[in-house]
Amino acid sequence: MSDTIERVKCLIIGSGPAGYTAAIYAARANMNPVLYQGTQPGGQLTTTNEVENFPGYPEGVTGPEMMMQLQAQAQRFEADIRDGWVTKVDFSGDLHKVWVNDTKEIHADTVIISTGASAKYLGIDSEQKYLKLGGGVSACAVCDGFFYRNQEVVIVGAGDSACEEAHYLSKLCKKVTMLVRRDEFRASKIMAARVKNTDNIEILFNTETDEVLGDGQVVTGVRVFNNQTNEKQEIPATGFFVAIGHKPNTDIFKSFLDLDETGYIVNVPGSSKTNVEGVFVSGDAADHVYRQAVTAAGTGCMAALDAERYLAAKDSSFEVSTSSYN
Repeated sequence: MSDTIERVKCLIIGSGPAGYTAAIYAARANMNPVLYQGTQPGGQLTTTNEVENFPGYPEGVTGPEMMMQLQAQAQRFEADIRDGWVTKVDFSGDLHKVWVNDTKEIHADTVIISTGASAKYLGIDSEQKYLKLGGGVSACAVCDGFFYRNQEVVIVGAGDSACEEAHYLSKLCKKVTMLVRRDEFRASKIMAARVKNTDNIEILFNTETDEVLGDGQVVTGVRVFNNQTNEKQEIPATGFFVAIGHKPNTDIFKSFLDLDETGYIVNVPGSSKTNVEGVFVSGDAADHVYRQAVTAAGTGCMAALDAERYLAAKDSSFEVSTSSYN
Protein backbone atom coordinates (compact mmCIF):
# COMPACT_ATOMS: atom_id res chain seq x y z
CA MET A 1 0.00 0.00 0.00
CA SER A 2 1.28 3.41 -0.95
CA ASP A 3 2.34 5.71 1.88
CA THR A 4 1.14 8.71 -0.10
CA ILE A 5 -2.59 9.46 -0.16
CA GLU A 6 -3.74 11.69 -2.99
CA ARG A 7 -6.59 14.14 -2.34
CA VAL A 8 -8.77 15.08 -5.31
CA LYS A 9 -11.86 17.20 -5.73
CA CYS A 10 -13.55 15.01 -8.33
CA LEU A 11 -12.69 11.40 -9.16
CA ILE A 12 -14.27 9.74 -12.19
CA ILE A 13 -14.20 5.95 -12.27
CA GLY A 14 -14.46 4.61 -15.81
CA SER A 15 -14.34 6.09 -19.28
CA GLY A 16 -16.59 5.78 -22.32
CA PRO A 17 -19.10 8.48 -23.33
CA ALA A 18 -20.33 8.93 -19.74
CA GLY A 19 -16.93 9.21 -18.09
CA TYR A 20 -15.33 11.43 -20.71
CA THR A 21 -18.36 13.75 -20.84
CA ALA A 22 -18.32 14.02 -17.04
CA ALA A 23 -14.61 14.88 -17.28
CA ILE A 24 -15.27 17.60 -19.87
CA TYR A 25 -17.92 19.29 -17.73
CA ALA A 26 -16.03 18.84 -14.46
CA ALA A 27 -12.83 20.25 -15.95
CA ARG A 28 -14.61 23.31 -17.37
CA ALA A 29 -16.08 23.89 -13.90
CA ASN A 30 -12.59 23.99 -12.31
CA MET A 31 -13.13 20.74 -10.43
CA ASN A 32 -9.74 19.35 -11.55
CA PRO A 33 -11.15 15.91 -12.32
CA VAL A 34 -9.01 12.79 -12.25
CA LEU A 35 -10.35 9.98 -14.43
CA TYR A 36 -9.22 6.35 -14.33
CA GLN A 37 -10.07 4.63 -17.60
CA GLY A 38 -10.54 1.11 -16.26
CA THR A 39 -9.75 -2.21 -17.87
CA GLN A 40 -11.29 -1.18 -21.20
CA PRO A 41 -10.34 2.44 -21.94
CA GLY A 42 -13.15 4.00 -23.91
CA GLY A 43 -15.67 1.37 -22.85
CA GLN A 44 -17.80 -0.88 -25.04
CA LEU A 45 -17.75 1.52 -27.99
CA THR A 46 -14.11 0.64 -28.63
CA THR A 47 -15.40 -2.71 -29.96
CA THR A 48 -17.81 -1.01 -32.41
CA ASN A 49 -16.62 -0.49 -35.96
CA GLU A 50 -19.19 2.08 -37.03
CA VAL A 51 -21.24 4.55 -35.00
CA GLU A 52 -23.86 6.30 -37.15
CA ASN A 53 -26.44 7.39 -34.57
CA PHE A 54 -24.41 9.79 -32.41
CA PRO A 55 -25.27 13.43 -33.19
CA GLY A 56 -22.60 15.47 -34.92
CA TYR A 57 -21.14 12.75 -37.14
CA PRO A 58 -23.01 12.99 -40.47
CA GLU A 59 -20.67 10.47 -42.11
CA GLY A 60 -20.47 8.21 -39.06
CA VAL A 61 -17.39 7.44 -36.99
CA THR A 62 -15.67 4.37 -35.62
CA GLY A 63 -16.12 3.68 -31.93
CA PRO A 64 -12.40 3.89 -31.10
CA GLU A 65 -12.00 7.17 -33.03
CA MET A 66 -14.96 8.71 -31.25
CA MET A 67 -13.58 7.73 -27.84
CA MET A 68 -10.16 9.17 -28.71
CA GLN A 69 -11.84 12.45 -29.66
CA LEU A 70 -13.82 12.57 -26.43
CA GLN A 71 -10.69 11.87 -24.42
CA ALA A 72 -8.78 14.59 -26.28
CA GLN A 73 -11.61 17.04 -25.64
CA ALA A 74 -11.49 16.31 -21.90
CA GLN A 75 -7.70 16.71 -21.88
CA ARG A 76 -8.01 20.02 -23.70
CA PHE A 77 -9.63 21.35 -20.52
CA GLU A 78 -6.86 19.72 -18.45
CA ALA A 79 -8.78 16.73 -17.16
CA ASP A 80 -6.26 14.26 -15.74
CA ILE A 81 -6.86 11.02 -17.69
CA ARG A 82 -5.00 8.04 -16.24
CA ASP A 83 -4.51 4.34 -16.93
CA GLY A 84 -5.55 1.98 -14.18
CA TRP A 85 -8.66 0.59 -12.59
CA VAL A 86 -10.32 0.90 -9.21
CA THR A 87 -10.14 -2.27 -7.14
CA LYS A 88 -11.64 -1.19 -3.81
CA VAL A 89 -13.73 1.63 -2.36
CA ASP A 90 -14.80 2.86 1.05
CA PHE A 91 -17.73 5.27 0.98
CA SER A 92 -18.45 5.13 4.71
CA GLY A 93 -17.13 8.62 5.53
CA ASP A 94 -17.35 12.18 4.28
CA LEU A 95 -14.18 11.61 2.26
CA HIS A 96 -14.63 8.87 -0.29
CA LYS A 97 -11.68 6.47 -0.27
CA VAL A 98 -10.70 4.67 -3.44
CA TRP A 99 -7.83 2.30 -4.20
CA VAL A 100 -6.37 2.00 -7.69
CA ASN A 101 -4.67 -1.21 -8.83
CA ASP A 102 -4.73 -2.37 -5.17
CA THR A 103 -1.91 0.08 -4.35
CA LYS A 104 -2.64 3.77 -4.77
CA GLU A 105 -5.07 5.34 -2.28
CA ILE A 106 -7.14 8.37 -3.25
CA HIS A 107 -9.44 10.48 -1.08
CA ALA A 108 -12.09 12.26 -3.15
CA ASP A 109 -14.60 14.94 -2.26
CA THR A 110 -16.85 13.67 -5.04
CA VAL A 111 -16.92 10.47 -7.06
CA ILE A 112 -18.60 9.92 -10.42
CA ILE A 113 -19.09 6.27 -11.33
CA SER A 114 -19.03 5.53 -15.07
CA THR A 115 -18.07 1.87 -15.05
CA GLY A 116 -20.73 0.80 -17.54
CA ALA A 117 -22.14 -2.65 -18.10
CA SER A 118 -20.80 -5.57 -20.09
CA ALA A 119 -22.97 -7.44 -22.58
CA LYS A 120 -23.31 -11.14 -21.92
CA TYR A 121 -22.24 -13.43 -24.74
CA LEU A 122 -22.51 -17.16 -25.25
CA GLY A 123 -18.75 -17.64 -25.00
CA ILE A 124 -18.44 -19.77 -28.13
CA ASP A 125 -15.03 -19.44 -29.78
CA SER A 126 -16.46 -18.58 -33.20
CA GLU A 127 -18.78 -15.98 -31.66
CA GLN A 128 -15.85 -14.28 -29.93
CA LYS A 129 -13.76 -14.47 -33.11
CA TYR A 130 -16.26 -12.54 -35.24
CA LEU A 131 -17.06 -10.18 -32.37
CA LYS A 132 -13.40 -9.15 -32.19
CA LEU A 133 -13.18 -8.87 -35.97
CA GLY A 134 -16.29 -6.68 -36.09
CA GLY A 135 -17.57 -9.10 -38.69
CA GLY A 136 -21.21 -9.60 -37.80
CA VAL A 137 -21.61 -10.35 -34.08
CA SER A 138 -23.38 -7.73 -31.96
CA ALA A 139 -25.20 -7.30 -28.65
CA CYS A 140 -27.10 -4.18 -29.70
CA ALA A 141 -29.71 -4.23 -32.45
CA VAL A 142 -30.43 -0.51 -32.12
CA CYS A 143 -26.71 0.24 -32.55
CA ASP A 144 -25.94 -2.13 -35.42
CA GLY A 145 -29.20 -3.27 -37.01
CA PHE A 146 -28.97 -0.56 -39.67
CA PHE A 147 -25.97 -2.32 -41.22
CA TYR A 148 -28.10 -5.41 -41.97
CA ARG A 149 -30.87 -3.80 -43.96
CA ASN A 150 -32.61 -6.29 -46.29
CA GLN A 151 -30.38 -9.10 -45.00
CA GLU A 152 -31.05 -12.21 -42.91
CA VAL A 153 -29.98 -12.28 -39.27
CA VAL A 154 -30.16 -14.53 -36.21
CA ILE A 155 -30.87 -13.36 -32.67
CA VAL A 156 -30.46 -15.34 -29.44
CA GLY A 157 -32.64 -14.62 -26.41
CA ALA A 158 -36.03 -15.16 -24.84
CA GLY A 159 -36.73 -12.14 -22.61
CA ASP A 160 -38.42 -8.81 -23.18
CA SER A 161 -35.20 -7.20 -24.45
CA ALA A 162 -34.65 -10.02 -26.95
CA CYS A 163 -38.22 -9.69 -28.23
CA GLU A 164 -37.87 -5.93 -28.49
CA GLU A 165 -34.61 -6.23 -30.41
CA ALA A 166 -36.01 -8.95 -32.69
CA HIS A 167 -39.00 -6.77 -33.50
CA TYR A 168 -36.70 -3.80 -34.17
CA LEU A 169 -34.58 -5.93 -36.53
CA SER A 170 -37.71 -7.17 -38.34
CA LYS A 171 -38.33 -3.62 -39.57
CA LEU A 172 -34.89 -3.51 -41.20
CA CYS A 173 -34.05 -7.08 -42.17
CA LYS A 174 -35.51 -9.45 -44.72
CA LYS A 175 -35.73 -12.25 -42.15
CA VAL A 176 -35.02 -12.63 -38.43
CA THR A 177 -34.54 -16.09 -36.93
CA MET A 178 -34.95 -16.12 -33.16
CA LEU A 179 -33.29 -18.86 -31.10
CA VAL A 180 -35.05 -19.67 -27.82
CA ARG A 181 -33.34 -22.22 -25.56
CA ARG A 182 -36.50 -23.39 -23.82
CA ASP A 183 -39.95 -24.31 -25.13
CA GLU A 184 -41.36 -20.92 -24.18
CA PHE A 185 -40.40 -17.27 -23.85
CA ARG A 186 -39.34 -15.64 -20.60
CA ALA A 187 -40.74 -12.40 -21.97
CA SER A 188 -44.08 -10.90 -21.03
CA LYS A 189 -47.06 -12.20 -23.00
CA ILE A 190 -47.50 -8.96 -24.90
CA MET A 191 -43.87 -8.93 -26.05
CA ALA A 192 -43.94 -12.61 -26.99
CA ALA A 193 -47.14 -12.08 -28.96
CA ARG A 194 -45.55 -9.19 -30.82
CA VAL A 195 -42.74 -11.31 -32.26
CA LYS A 196 -45.02 -14.32 -32.86
CA ASN A 197 -47.28 -12.12 -34.95
CA THR A 198 -44.48 -10.60 -37.04
CA ASP A 199 -44.36 -12.30 -40.43
CA ASN A 200 -40.61 -12.14 -41.03
CA ILE A 201 -39.60 -13.45 -37.59
CA GLU A 202 -39.14 -17.22 -37.36
CA ILE A 203 -38.91 -18.59 -33.83
CA LEU A 204 -37.03 -21.81 -33.12
CA PHE A 205 -37.79 -23.13 -29.65
CA ASN A 206 -35.55 -25.63 -27.79
CA THR A 207 -32.73 -24.40 -30.02
CA GLU A 208 -29.17 -23.40 -29.15
CA THR A 209 -26.14 -22.13 -31.03
CA ASP A 210 -23.52 -24.69 -32.00
CA GLU A 211 -21.24 -22.41 -34.01
CA VAL A 212 -21.18 -19.05 -35.75
CA LEU A 213 -20.12 -19.69 -39.35
CA GLY A 214 -18.08 -17.33 -41.48
CA ASP A 215 -15.48 -16.87 -44.17
CA GLY A 216 -12.75 -15.77 -41.78
CA GLN A 217 -13.76 -12.12 -41.99
CA VAL A 218 -17.54 -11.87 -41.72
CA VAL A 219 -20.44 -14.02 -40.57
CA THR A 220 -22.16 -16.13 -43.23
CA GLY A 221 -24.44 -18.29 -41.12
CA VAL A 222 -25.16 -20.02 -37.82
CA ARG A 223 -25.19 -23.73 -37.05
CA VAL A 224 -27.79 -24.55 -34.40
CA PHE A 225 -29.03 -27.69 -32.67
CA ASN A 226 -32.31 -28.76 -31.13
CA ASN A 227 -31.56 -29.54 -27.47
CA GLN A 228 -34.35 -32.16 -27.41
CA THR A 229 -33.47 -34.14 -30.54
CA ASN A 230 -29.82 -33.03 -31.08
CA GLU A 231 -30.72 -32.39 -34.72
CA LYS A 232 -28.48 -29.74 -36.30
CA GLN A 233 -29.16 -27.28 -39.09
CA GLU A 234 -27.38 -24.34 -40.69
CA ILE A 235 -29.12 -21.00 -41.03
CA PRO A 236 -27.81 -18.50 -43.60
CA ALA A 237 -27.22 -15.11 -41.93
CA THR A 238 -24.93 -12.11 -42.16
CA GLY A 239 -25.57 -10.94 -38.61
CA PHE A 240 -25.63 -12.73 -35.24
CA PHE A 241 -27.22 -10.78 -32.39
CA VAL A 242 -26.95 -11.83 -28.75
CA ALA A 243 -29.69 -10.53 -26.43
CA ILE A 244 -29.22 -12.48 -23.22
CA GLY A 245 -28.65 -9.52 -20.95
CA HIS A 246 -25.96 -7.25 -19.54
CA LYS A 247 -23.94 -7.36 -16.35
CA PRO A 248 -23.29 -3.94 -14.78
CA ASN A 249 -19.70 -3.44 -13.64
CA THR A 250 -20.65 -2.49 -10.10
CA ASP A 251 -19.51 -5.33 -7.84
CA ILE A 252 -16.98 -3.25 -5.91
CA PHE A 253 -19.69 -0.77 -4.88
CA LYS A 254 -22.27 -3.21 -3.50
CA SER A 255 -21.25 -2.79 0.15
CA PHE A 256 -21.99 0.94 0.02
CA LEU A 257 -24.42 1.74 -2.79
CA ASP A 258 -28.00 0.64 -3.36
CA LEU A 259 -28.17 -1.75 -6.31
CA ASP A 260 -31.21 -3.31 -7.94
CA GLU A 261 -31.71 -7.06 -8.24
CA THR A 262 -29.46 -7.29 -11.30
CA GLY A 263 -26.69 -5.06 -9.98
CA TYR A 264 -27.47 -1.69 -11.55
CA ILE A 265 -26.83 1.30 -9.27
CA VAL A 266 -30.06 2.90 -8.07
CA ASN A 267 -30.04 6.65 -8.62
CA VAL A 268 -32.40 9.27 -7.27
CA PRO A 269 -35.00 9.75 -10.05
CA GLY A 270 -34.24 12.76 -12.22
CA SER A 271 -30.65 13.03 -11.02
CA SER A 272 -27.34 11.18 -10.89
CA LYS A 273 -27.31 11.03 -7.09
CA THR A 274 -26.88 7.73 -5.26
CA ASN A 275 -27.73 6.86 -1.65
CA VAL A 276 -24.25 8.11 -0.61
CA GLU A 277 -23.79 11.87 -0.55
CA GLY A 278 -21.09 13.02 -2.94
CA VAL A 279 -21.20 9.84 -5.03
CA PHE A 280 -22.88 10.07 -8.43
CA VAL A 281 -23.53 7.61 -11.23
CA SER A 282 -23.68 7.99 -14.99
CA GLY A 283 -24.00 5.79 -18.04
CA ASP A 284 -24.82 2.10 -18.24
CA ALA A 285 -23.87 1.39 -14.62
CA ALA A 286 -27.36 2.71 -13.81
CA ASP A 287 -29.15 2.47 -17.17
CA HIS A 288 -30.68 -0.90 -18.05
CA VAL A 289 -33.24 0.59 -20.44
CA TYR A 290 -31.57 2.72 -23.14
CA ARG A 291 -27.85 1.79 -23.08
CA GLN A 292 -26.93 4.23 -25.87
CA ALA A 293 -23.80 6.34 -26.25
CA VAL A 294 -25.82 9.56 -26.43
CA THR A 295 -27.82 8.82 -23.28
CA ALA A 296 -24.62 7.83 -21.46
CA ALA A 297 -23.04 11.14 -22.44
CA GLY A 298 -26.11 12.99 -21.20
CA THR A 299 -25.93 11.37 -17.78
CA GLY A 300 -22.20 12.11 -17.64
CA CYS A 301 -23.11 15.77 -17.99
CA MET A 302 -25.75 15.40 -15.25
CA ALA A 303 -23.27 13.75 -12.87
CA ALA A 304 -20.69 16.51 -13.30
CA LEU A 305 -23.30 19.23 -12.71
CA ASP A 306 -24.66 17.42 -9.65
CA ALA A 307 -21.13 17.01 -8.28
CA GLU A 308 -20.42 20.70 -8.90
CA ARG A 309 -23.53 21.75 -7.00
CA TYR A 310 -22.68 19.36 -4.17
CA LEU A 311 -19.24 20.92 -3.79
CA ALA A 312 -20.68 24.43 -3.90
CA ALA A 313 -23.17 23.57 -1.15
CA LYS A 314 -20.40 22.20 1.07
CA ASP A 315 -17.84 24.91 0.42
CA SER A 316 -18.96 28.49 -0.03
CA SER A 317 -15.60 29.36 -1.59
CA PHE A 318 -16.34 26.99 -4.47
CA GLU A 319 -18.58 28.75 -6.97
CA VAL A 320 -20.69 27.04 -9.57
CA SER A 321 -19.19 27.90 -12.94
CA THR A 322 -21.69 29.21 -15.47
CA SER A 323 -19.30 28.13 -18.26
CA SER A 324 -20.13 24.49 -17.57
CA TYR A 325 -23.71 25.11 -18.72
CA ASN A 326 -22.90 26.13 -22.27
